[in-house]
Amino acid sequence: MGMPTVVVVGGGYGGVAVATALDDVADVVLVEPKDAFVHAVGALRAAVDASWEDRIFFPYDRLLARGRVIHEHALLVHPTRVLFAADRSIGADYLVLATGTAYPFPAKFVESDAWVARARLARLREALKAADRALLVGAGPVGLELAGELLAAFPSLGITLVDQADDVLTTGDYSPELRASIRSQLEERGVVFELGSPLGSLPPKDVGVLAPFSVQTLAGRTVEAQIWFRCYGNLPVTGYLGAELRAARRWNGELEVTPHLSVQGFDRVFAVGDITDVPETKRASAAQAHAAVVATNIRDLIAGRAPSATYTAAAERIVLPLGPHGGASQVIDADGTRRILGPSETSALKGADLFSGHFATLFGGAED
Repeated sequence: MGMPTVVVVGGGYGGVAVATALDDVADVVLVEPKDAFVHAVGALRAAVDASWEDRIFFPYDRLLARGRVIHEHALLVHPTRVLFAADRSIGADYLVLATGTAYPFPAKFVESDAWVARARLARLREALKAADRALLVGAGPVGLELAGELLAAFPSLGITLVDQADDVLTTGDYSPELRASIRSQLEERGVVFELGSPLGSLPPKDVGVLAPFSVQTLAGRTVEAQIWFRCYGNLPVTGYLGAELRAARRWNGELEVTPHLSVQGFDRVFAVGDITDVPETKRASAAQAHAAVVATNIRDLIAGRAPSATYTAAAERIVLPLGPHGGASQVIDADGTRRILGPSETSALKGADLFSGHFATLFGGAED
């Protein structure tokens, strides 16, 4: 009897972590249409700095020692089978769903080919050089981080940040001190905040494209700019689920999971990362923590034991760089105390490197 087959659908942070953790005990098949892993944590830096592109795109070919990567879209996923086309599919003894969320460019890419994504980034940087003012819609973590990156690379660029909420960072359990630090750092660099009123309509052109426009908030404030970015609207990618698994899908597209991170009603189907209904912010570190739990539980099942690992959402933390040298963080000490870190500590923790070295090693880039 051969090793059991573990099919992991989605090659983002969570999927990659599960696949590598089980490579020695199962026949691992990673299903991922992109030809390179995208280190999304560094994507906003790559949007403004070409030298960063090699630090966010990592080919999958050296990730698994034994397993394999299939570069296809999962068309339809059943509990024990993944279909790529009407006549092509693969069976699964264990299934891990790790398809993440869709998010507007440049935080994430829809392109399957890294060279296409790189070409789009190059066009974006040319457009930014020619722009006087950018509009960012959404003052959550992505909008704020993008504002910081834009200013670090294009100091003379004017930026207006619009959000219907009355403050920045209102979607998570973040301290007022963190919000004030981020806001003041950006205001010192000239960012204009238009808060408390949504836009009457979105700009007529696609995001990241140079084309002058004028829009108004419902409160009557006019914003003129030549380029804009949509920095809200994280949508779980779960539309590929067959009828059985769709029973565990909630109204917002997230999947109901047990404390073992198995999909509700299915002992051998697991979900990790942004598509789970775990009550926490969607972040790479959470997906990696989910992956460790799922890998342990699948190892247990393969060995004939009951799943032993459970996941509990950690207290809300955020490391929010504003370019390589700015930013603020909310971290939790070992004793549970919440602490706020300033620009220099945030830069040392994440801003300078954006964790890119870890992924270069993981994908076998270190020996080159």
